[in-house]
Amino acid sequence: MSYSNHNQTRRRLLQGAAATWLLSVSGAGWAAAAQVIAVRVWPSSAYTRVTLESNRTLKYKQFMLTNPDRLVVDIEDIQLNSVLKTVSQQFQSDDPLIKEARIGQFDPKTVRLVLELKQATNPKVFTLDPIAEFKHRLVLDLYPAVGRYDSADDPLLALLEDYNKGDLESKLPPEAPLAGKAGRDRPLVIMLDPGHGGEDPGAIGKNRTREKDIVLQIARRLRSLIEREPNMKAYMTRNEDVFIPLRVRVAKARKQRADLFVSIHADAFTNRAARGSSVFALSKKGATSTAARFLAETQNESDLIGGVSMSGDRYLDHTLFDLVQTATISDSLKFGGKILKQLGKVNKLHKNKVDQAGFAVLKAPDIPSILVETAFISNLEEERKLRTSHFQQQIAESILAGIKAYFASVGNRK
Repeated sequence: MSYSNHNQTRRRLLQGAAATWLLSVSGAGWAAAAQVIAVRVWPSSAYTRVTLESNRTLKYKQFMLTNPDRLVVDIEDIQLNSVLKTVSQQFQSDDPLIKEARIGQFDPKTVRLVLELKQATNPKVFTLDPIAEFKHRLVLDLYPAVGRYDSADDPLLALLEDYNKGDLESKLPPEAPLAGKAGRDRPLVIMLDPGHGGEDPGAIGKNRTREKDIVLQIARRLRSLIEREPNMKAYMTRNEDVFIPLRVRVAKARKQRADLFVSIHADAFTNRAARGSSVFALSKKGATSTAARFLAETQNESDLIGGVSMSGDRYLDHTLFDLVQTATISDSLKFGGKILKQLGKVNKLHKNKVDQAGFAVLKAPDIPSILVETAFISNLEEERKLRTSHFQQQIAESILAGIKAYFASVGNRK
């Protein structure tokens, strides 16, 4: 299978982004000055993201005001246009952090954006270079300043706080229990990772089906199935349409001392004839096929597409690659084999063995981890199937059967 036309895949990857796109209809002055061409807002329980997309890098200054609490961002060397004038319309009344937005031409060369806040907030403002279908972006991530959401049920917000402080590693346990050896005093913990989310929609089918939506639905179905098992507990890296950095997904699994990590995706390729389910594990020595290497490259771009500030974040800027244990990868391959066998009962297999590559989301050094490509969303027939509750349930049941088979095999070796 040829994996050429990489750029064509990336162009299709981001079609149909979920937020409202506000496109400027005027091209006047495009080469002369920076213009904001789109505004997107992503509210979630974890944080709210505001993105200003422009044809050039935006220069900005930020500061906070009180009584009431406000975040002020001055954007330099631009003029207020029709896109920016509609900023206030993009915010929802149920946004947990932002009460309202105002924007205006502060001086002849500066546009001022004011976000009035509902509670104390820690903003993180940064710019992103063009990637895939996105041009330059100015990103405003707003996190709650008080009240750490670090309960056993969902420590996601606490991990995001630590991530933004560059202090994620120190808050994680030294190691997770070996799969299948959790003991009778605790359930077997499965971390489910619906891929993509928020500004990163993942692959898009011809009928506008978004990968991020489908895999979230499958993960929710799988979680419900796992919760019915007497000695299993399921957690999710995300349970809403929100962008979560890859390293935070891994960190959440380690924080919960997960026994297994399952990242759920829906594949895409330039050739719509490509079809079938696949399972991937991490490789320490490089990809085992061109297909696996291509897929790892596209999946690892998620942080760039979703928007992660790389500056000064030592957890993101370094890699866990050398820390991954051979035994963990071996267990991942065995686990993946069990899943693949079950998937073959409900769908054609794209490959009959577990493939390997350097997937960032699979780099927990102590947790057997796999990435499941449920089907090709770029294939018309498989896109149709992925949209049905019946096929989603079949996939969820197959993954659960593989999980149970793997734990049974581990138990049999004791």
